[in-house]
Amino acid sequence: MRFRTALLAVAWLLTAASPVAAGLADQIGATFGLMVQDIGDAFPPIEGLVAGVQGDQIFIALAGKDGIQVGQELTIFRKGEVFRHPLSRRPMGRHEEVLGHAQVQRVYPDFTEAVYVAADARTPARAEDGVRITRGRIRVAVTPVVDLTSLRADLRRVPFMLALGLEQTRRFQAVDSSVVQDQLLNSQTRPEQFFMEPERAVTLARPLEISGWLVPVLMERRGAQYLDVTWISAATGRALFSRRLSLIRGLEAAGEPRFPWEPRLQD
Repeated sequence: MRFRTALLAVAWLLTAASPVAAGLADQIGATFGLMVQDIGDAFPPIEGLVAGVQGDQIFIALAGKDGIQVGQELTIFRKGEVFRHPLSRRPMGRHEEVLGHAQVQRVYPDFTEAVYVAADARTPARAEDGVRITRGRIRVAVTPVVDLTSLRADLRRVPFMLALGLEQTRRFQAVDSSVVQDQLLNSQTRPEQFFMEPERAVTLARPLEISGWLVPVLMERRGAQYLDVTWISAATGRALFSRRLSLIRGLEAAGEPRFPWEPRLQD
């Protein structure tokens, strides 16, 4: 309920000006307001166990009913010794070692298959290690817009609008967009390079301490403009999932997946 209330606030904020009369930046912001719930739904709090490992394939004892979706990235961790209160010696929890990440490839009725990306090759995952998507806010950086149209509009404020929209859901913590832009400028990096150079996305993510990049792309097809946003992993630089909507000028937007393996949106 809290999430939906936040979405209403985002929609009001991003559509304060009528989409019909607003500039292109406002249309992008309003369109993103329709996407933000779907993006939030890709990061439900999840916790479970590794069922088995075969090479770089990892099998997780979670399925679609648990909130698992293709394109998600889960943290793999191993619980260690119990730590105690220094005075009462009462158990307070257990130390955890982060082993790496699992990027979901296939979801079956009773388990999930993922690619395992180890943080350290000397510490492979094994059965009964933990997997999770954190309950805490997920830290993300929104890049400047990649404009593939001939419109040449001023889109400099769009990353700030999208970052605010993510913040308002209370599921994400967005890095200040001016800091993101400085980081890219100082490294002479254009956002579109992340699609071709995964290692660059990983390297530039470290000082920002983020889980992922959100890269907005404005494109044009058959006279219509579309907003495409892609989530890129800060751990591997891989594009994990993408969402696309036509820019709204009224109350409607036609949606479609960007990657072939993503299901089409249903009415």
